[in-house]
Amino acid sequence: MSRAALAAVCGTAAALATILTSPATAQGPRIQAGELDCSLSASIGLVVTSQRNVSCFFHAAGSPDTAYVGSLTRVGLDVGVTSGGKIVWAVFVNTDRYAGSLAGSYVGATAEAAVALGLGANVLIGGNNDSVALQPVSVQTTTGFNIAAGVSQLNLCVAGTQC
Repeated sequence: MSRAALAAVCGTAAALATILTSPATAQGPRIQAGELDCSLSASIGLVVTSQRNVSCFFHAAGSPDTAYVGSLTRVGLDVGVTSGGKIVWAVFVNTDRYAGSLAGSYVGATAEAAVALGLGANVLIGGNNDSVALQPVSVQTTTGFNIAAGVSQLNLCVAGTQC
């Protein structure tokens, strides 16, 4: 896959994610609370679905980092194999943030393409009564061969608690 085709896939994913998540912004103004830095496990796309384990740290100014664990499930076109990867989301909230407030389920649009090195994008809404928005700060990085587009669900729990 050429760089131009890869850029087109990621650009289309970002536009689709923006369109699909725009109604959630009607809930009120959100402020950036910090960043969620996640490591992703390897993945094997099974045409319709895939699942990856995630290990994340939430970084906020003036607060200790909070560790989260969970899973990222994708439903839609997903064919190929990728190694582990990394993604960083900006965390926007419209409520007071409290310890463990990112625990919960998030849903949104996703797209990924990889031939050796790959890129992907995910914009997700959910968490505390759908009051948290996760928007990519950097694109997802992976290695392998994969093409995917669809809807992702991210489930997060505070590390050390039962998911």
